[in-house]
Amino acid sequence: MKKTLVILAHPSMNESRLNKALINAISHEEHITVHDLYATYGRTGEIDVKKEQDLLVANERIVFQFPLFWFSTPSLLKEWQDKVLEYGFAYGSEGSKLANKEFKVALTTGSPDYAYQAGAYDHASISELLKPLQITALFTGMVYTAPFAVHGALKIKEEELAQKALEYKALLHEEDWSSSLFKYLQSN
Repeated sequence: MKKTLVILAHPSMNESRLNKALINAISHEEHITVHDLYATYGRTGEIDVKKEQDLLVANERIVFQFPLFWFSTPSLLKEWQDKVLEYGFAYGSEGSKLANKEFKVALTTGSPDYAYQAGAYDHASISELLKPLQITALFTGMVYTAPFAVHGALKIKEEELAQKALEYKALLHEEDWSSSLFKYLQSN
């Protein structure tokens, strides 16, 4: 199994059904480290850049898990990116510490999946909303992989949520996260 770091960014985790279900499904997996930014630093804590960078280096895969807030990440995750993914570490002539690590976004939304498309009430696809994270991953040399999303926090039924949690766990166990045409053509 590839060592995976799940960076959880939810400011109200105790009130979350979706993110809590996803984390509960993976929290006892040996190859997965769950790092809760809000539990570690609070809402405005001082981020320990060296500790965060060491966590990134020690893992082969990086997952950002968060609820979609105003079509973006929660504020602490953005602050974390600004401080931790610094020049000389994540990018620049000497900054290749994240090169070739797989990167995935696991997000939850309040709206149903059909809301995230042109012409629907959220007016943009999840891929469009995640473009800054995709570019960040590519700029730092990571391999961006297809996101995992659980939609409809307001109305999702327990059975569907339990199924999505199992899918998430299975996804984090997969050896190949690519979504290439070649992989599709080789599948049954």
